[in-house]
Amino acid sequence: MNTPTASPAQARAIRQRLLERVADSDDSHLTVPAGAAGWQPFFDGVRIKVLHEKDGVLSYLLHLAPGARLDAHRHPQDEECLVLEGVLKVGSQIEVGPGGYHLARAGSLHASISTETGATIFLRGAEPHMDQLLV
Repeated sequence: MNTPTASPAQARAIRQRLLERVADSDDSHLTVPAGAAGWQPFFDGVRIKVLHEKDGVLSYLLHLAPGARLDAHRHPQDEECLVLEGVLKVGSQIEVGPGGYHLARAGSLHASISTETGATIFLRGAEPHMDQLLV
């Protein structure tokens, strides 16, 4: 007796549907909606929204109001920054606009961060603490 077999294209389609069902039922993912919920005061003119934390590494958003400034500081580990909105000034020489990326290496002295326009940035690195500021 001959058993009908699926063509390679049919087999791929069946496999894809099964994988999609499995993936769709996976509740281990984290989604943080956009909007005002979750924002907390951080510094004068700066708000923070923590997206995820694991083993001392944070993924978070900072919203800096026009004219806001964070003074020079150090990072205990690499910190990655992606500008989502506005223009961020790092020290006196670097400006980073929307879609721009800035990496602060672990242990390096990070120049002040400021914005004239206001900015929203995504950061991933160590949990920020007041004692990291060099004021």
